[in-house]
Amino acid sequence: MKKNISTIAVMLLLSSVAIAQTIKTDTVFFEDFNEKNLDRSNWNIEVTGHTVNNEQQAYVDSASTLYTTDGQDEGASNGMLVIKALYHPGYTSKEGKTYDFLSGRMNTRDKMMFTYGSASARMKLTAGAGLWPAFWALGKGKWPDCGEIDVMETVGDSSWTSNALHGPGYFGNTPLAYRAFFPKGFDVSQWHIYSVDWTKDSIIFKVDDRVTYTVTRAMVEKYGRWAFDNPKFLILNFALGGGYPNGVNKVTKPYFGLSQSSVDKIRAGQAKVYVDWVLVTK
Repeated sequence: MKKNISTIAVMLLLSSVAIAQTIKTDTVFFEDFNEKNLDRSNWNIEVTGHTVNNEQQAYVDSASTLYTTDGQDEGASNGMLVIKALYHPGYTSKEGKTYDFLSGRMNTRDKMMFTYGSASARMKLTAGAGLWPAFWALGKGKWPDCGEIDVMETVGDSSWTSNALHGPGYFGNTPLAYRAFFPKGFDVSQWHIYSVDWTKDSIIFKVDDRVTYTVTRAMVEKYGRWAFDNPKFLILNFALGGGYPNGVNKVTKPYFGLSQSSVDKIRAGQAKVYVDWVLVTK
């Protein structure tokens, strides 16, 4: 599906009450990954240059790490994106750095950017210490001044995902962060809709339309400038290990922030992120 289709068309294509409830009057962007190949008119595929956060993966542009399927066997509604982590010992990037893992990262920079509105994605995740998928929005320019909205992150604990904001004076181990625990009987391995409602004065995070964390302009300005009046682009990625996972799981071996059991899942081809659809509305 392409940008700027009507709300009615989206609702007809996605016969889900939960999805229909997220759709507002003006659809800015909708992608349900129902084409055979990833739509490059919507998405840029990132290739690892400088690795940050002591992460253990190299991002590559490959159909082995980023691909689409019909998704029916996994419960997707009309096509699905898969981001798959791979064990590939000795992979050397063009910068000459060696990695043992490959994964995928993609964004809508300069292809779809928006200021204010609601962004959501229906996702299903593999749990495992150090598996670090994320759905987030970022502005152009120098980080953290450009502003970052982390709609959904998880570092392997299946019982919660996190929300966070980063900007000038509140970045890294930002004070503007919250762990959103699932209700009993639910976890990251099931389908959930992760979303954010962004206005000029507040940012409200939700899981399955349930508010998890609310941040106001006044809350942000206690720490630094409000960095959320500029256009943002969306990012979907699957990181492995690194500083945030290590800060939670304290794992240092066999890889920094990435446990042996998670390595075993990657080697078995079982570490995947599933994305049913992505939607931006005004």
